[in-house]
Amino acid sequence: MFRLKLPTDPRWANIAEDNLEEILTDHAWCEQKAATNAIGLITMVPEHTEMVTELLAIAQEEMDHFNQVHEIIKKRGGVLGRTRKDDYVNDLIKFIVKGGNRTDLLVDKMLFAAMIEARSCERFKVLTENIKDEELKKFYNDLMISEANHYTTFIGFARQIGDPDKVNKRWEEWLEYEAQIIQSYGNKETIHG
Repeated sequence: MFRLKLPTDPRWANIAEDNLEEILTDHAWCEQKAATNAIGLITMVPEHTEMVTELLAIAQEEMDHFNQVHEIIKKRGGVLGRTRKDDYVNDLIKFIVKGGNRTDLLVDKMLFAAMIEARSCERFKVLTENIKDEELKKFYNDLMISEANHYTTFIGFARQIGDPDKVNKRWEEWLEYEAQIIQSYGNKETIHG
């Protein structure tokens, strides 16, 4: 569905499963950052009432996911831990168009969000298929569906804002760029690491 060029090696799930407290903390902060990103996008598209409404729903859903992960951490006797730097996301940010017009920037911000959702969804699928923890298998399967919906929403927003043919071409460029950077990841107990 996402057409990611480089799938995650399933062995990454073993790395994650060996330190579930770390992956859960990282995941919680990813959800918080996703909510913050949706709120930031609202400030960029206030004239698009439907987008604002959907972005508000996404922000609320991401905070609900943050809460769900936090509850799992507490139930397992852990603590949330400090926020983590997400090198993958920071590498993606570098690909956002600089110095272009407002439309190009908005399209790229939507594609940036779509890319993160696509990779997160793919990682959740890898966890669902490869970890032994039954509670987390179900949890990540449910989240996988939500992330797929967010991906679709952000791609749709990009196509509403910009010329759909140009957006599709730019998405291909994002896919190629992401394939290059993701090669450096998949060896840490973080959602994107």
